[in-house]
Amino acid sequence: MPALPRSRVSPLSSIAAFIVLSVLCAAPPATARESSAIPGPSEDLIRQVEGIYKDIHANPELAMQEHRTAAIAAAWLRKQGYEVTERIGGTGVVGLLRNGEGATVLLRADMDGLPMKEDTGLPYASKKVVKGASGEDVPVAHSCGHDMHVAWLMGATRILAENKGTWRGTVIAVFQPAEETGAGARAMIDDGMVKRFPKPDIVLGQHVMPNAAGQIGTRTGILLSMSDSLEVTLFGRGGHGSSPQATVDPVVMAAASVMRLQTIVSRELAMTDGAVITVGALQAGSSGNIIPSEALLRLNIRTFDERVRERVLASIRRIINAEAVGSGAPKPPAITEQGHFPLTTNDEASTRKVVDALNRRRGSEQVREIQPASASEDFTVFARAWNVPSVYWTVGGIDQQKYAKAEKAGSLNEIPSNHSPEFAPVIEPTLRVGIEAMLGAASAWLVPARVKP
Repeated sequence: MPALPRSRVSPLSSIAAFIVLSVLCAAPPATARESSAIPGPSEDLIRQVEGIYKDIHANPELAMQEHRTAAIAAAWLRKQGYEVTERIGGTGVVGLLRNGEGATVLLRADMDGLPMKEDTGLPYASKKVVKGASGEDVPVAHSCGHDMHVAWLMGATRILAENKGTWRGTVIAVFQPAEETGAGARAMIDDGMVKRFPKPDIVLGQHVMPNAAGQIGTRTGILLSMSDSLEVTLFGRGGHGSSPQATVDPVVMAAASVMRLQTIVSRELAMTDGAVITVGALQAGSSGNIIPSEALLRLNIRTFDERVRERVLASIRRIINAEAVGSGAPKPPAITEQGHFPLTTNDEASTRKVVDALNRRRGSEQVREIQPASASEDFTVFARAWNVPSVYWTVGGIDQQKYAKAEKAGSLNEIPSNHSPEFAPVIEPTLRVGIEAMLGAASAWLVPARVKP
């Protein structure tokens, strides 16, 4: 496949790292579209799924607590005639639609929200607060867009069920929990997915991003980085703030560690080795005149190469332990792994099939190659478990005029991105395009049915 035109990339921001250059809001010219056997969403379906999307958006659930969302997805699949299995890996839902001989296609959507407060001002904004693991009140919001992912898959599964005469094969619809913690896909696999369901020929997924509404982008090879999360407890000797000589201050130890950790990327890695080290939390003490006995650090590391990853993790441990020794800590730090996301890599041949299908369905000028991003996903856990190829792509969700204005002003980095309290995709055309993209990609494997004369 000839290389796709490259798009300009806006500044990376958390998971919001993908930039694509084409607008997919308006239907492309009829000459650019394929006479698709699988139709797109009707206006009635769009209105129905939009209502469900707003309901899920207003009622987000944290990782492994997605009971309400899972029940909505399961009921929807049953109504469309799918064989439904619930509570896989906790709250996961799988719908199976068998439709004769042909390929088996797995379509995946994640369901969980984030422990943060929404600040979009939308009439359907989340005001939900739940009890956290420690009993504290925790606000919850769909600030990553997983509610849109659920709505996309719901729309696509209904269209596939209502048009079984136009395709052949098997569809596996997966509503996955706990993507944000990196535990959901693994929990479903550990609960026997590989043995309980047919082996897919392809695993397909997509994510809403802070690009102009409807933009679609993907690439072959590496798309998203690996991610590692660590929790570090530094031990000191507490005492009165007036007598620091009688203590070992873990706050100073933590501060020195944070500063020194930043030298790993700047001084230990080559310019061509990509890595990000973030200390996202530093917690210690309760009063200005008390030196605490412990300090807590939470780290996140992003890398694209296993060799670089191992070197970075080794350097983190070396620095943390050295700071403790240098401070005279009473015992070594406790370093605990909190989670890992694998590298997201798109299979070359399968990506070519997806791009060709999307070009035919929506117009070749509307699909562009994007650059690898430092966001991370557990999407490929499914493909790795079955040892099959996978393809992942993005769909923009920012109002087109707002995006164009920010692009002209050079302020794209000011647009609220995923995980921002102000992030919320515009419903139209984001909802419609996401359903179309999922159907288009799936159609590349589902064998067209023979239409009787």
